[in-house]
Amino acid sequence: MEEPLKLLHSVVQAIHPLDQADWEALSQIWKPFSARRKEIITSAGETERYVYFVTDGVQRIYYLDDQSREATIAFTYRPSFGGIIDSVMMDVPSRYYYETLTPSSFIRAPYTEFKEVAYQRPAIERMLRAGITQTLSGILERLVEVQCFSSEDKFRNLLKRSPHILQLVPHKYLANYLGIDPTNFSKLVNKVRI
Repeated sequence: MEEPLKLLHSVVQAIHPLDQADWEALSQIWKPFSARRKEIITSAGETERYVYFVTDGVQRIYYLDDQSREATIAFTYRPSFGGIIDSVMMDVPSRYYYETLTPSSFIRAPYTEFKEVAYQRPAIERMLRAGITQTLSGILERLVEVQCFSSEDKFRNLLKRSPHILQLVPHKYLANYLGIDPTNFSKLVNKVRI
């Protein structure tokens, strides 16, 4: 488990640097976890209990409406945090699904332990707050894109943010994420150069 913790350490230090004692306390609560391809890790209606850190594979968070239409909300992949954040932090049933798209490996921490270590160590709480603030900023940018941008502009912005995503995520999920018809998405893949 040494390699996953090194990866987590580098991401945590980029969000908000921790001293050695704080890092030691935080690093103790993570355990390995893996899932097969197309496995639902968290279902709508379940309360998420873990904070995940992705060490391998690709996952998505999606919403399923009452007519069984899917809306892909986000993708997670190495090295990023994952899971249904509002469910875990507010201790409420999830409205979303967290699904693996490929075989996936994680380290995960029970949120009760994460919350306790953050309460005991203010630097960890500040790191959590900084990470959530960065995530919220990204969500607000995404809302503007969804409401105001053309399909081509959404596609271009996605490639600017994550140039490698076309190789990681099946195109049907990317089309769904962008709210673009799969046929039009294929045309954009062939047309747009970044």
